[in-house]
Amino acid sequence: MRVATSASGDVPLAIVELPSRPLGPRDVRVRVGAISVNPVDWKMRSGGPLRFAHRFIGPRGPLVIGVDFAGEVVEVGRRVVGLALGARVVGGTNFSRGQLGSYADEVVVRPDQCAVLPDTMSFEDAACIPVAGVTAWSALTEYARIKAGSRVLVLGASGGVGLAAIQLGKMLGATCYGVCSARNVALVERLGATAIDYGKSDALEQARAYGSYDLILNAVGTHTYPGDECRALLTAGGKHVLPVIGGRDLLPIAFLPNTHSILGKPSKRTLDPLVAAMARGEYQAVIEAKYPLAEAEAAHVRSKAGKVVGKLVLIP
Repeated sequence: MRVATSASGDVPLAIVELPSRPLGPRDVRVRVGAISVNPVDWKMRSGGPLRFAHRFIGPRGPLVIGVDFAGEVVEVGRRVVGLALGARVVGGTNFSRGQLGSYADEVVVRPDQCAVLPDTMSFEDAACIPVAGVTAWSALTEYARIKAGSRVLVLGASGGVGLAAIQLGKMLGATCYGVCSARNVALVERLGATAIDYGKSDALEQARAYGSYDLILNAVGTHTYPGDECRALLTAGGKHVLPVIGGRDLLPIAFLPNTHSILGKPSKRTLDPLVAAMARGEYQAVIEAKYPLAEAEAAHVRSKAGKVVGKLVLIP
């Protein structure tokens, strides 16, 4: 199997050949058709809590990063129920189960990490769902309990999580507002939100003019939009959700009931409603660029620049 690995953040990703992983009785092998890039991928390379955890509970051997994948089931374990040979699936790898990452031409995962895709959905579109889509969906439905009439403010509305959040928020009946740059105003509004151009004036002051919010999803970070200023815009029961956290966020997350950290964990339960929404046309993938897996390093450089609109996709 071909995989993209790196010893550390300072060493460029390299494509190497590894032996195929053995298939356990409850595992499935998926031939990967597409992978999407998430910031957590390159953050894993540079250290931090996730890399620390990976060293202790992850698989031994080279670091193969990545979570999101879509592809076709090509082998099933003898005790697998619910996924057949030839099924088209989308899912996420999980290093805590001893699995290698998704930057590879095949992955070995369990059925509860996958959702079945309709024949009409491309692997490239589907691969954009797992981390970004599940992060947005969890913020909307598990933390904020968004429903018809709710009000949602998304900071970083043109990124992967942001574009998912405004579309899924609209699907749930919420009124959505999205902070973005001038060049992305038309996109954000086409996908269902009132756009707030941060280049015109202070974005949170502009947002204040629209009222208070049941959810503020800060997909940029509190270094740009401070937590106390965000929380001042919440309704009485509103939630402030942070997919991106820094040291300053640890105390509010620990002690404030309205502040949460979240990074979506793809599973069949969380992926099924997102696949269904995409199949209905209520949630679409926005892909800025596609790269061959051999050029994953270039995709990471682009992702680190912080200006990606939607998602970057790798093709094995």
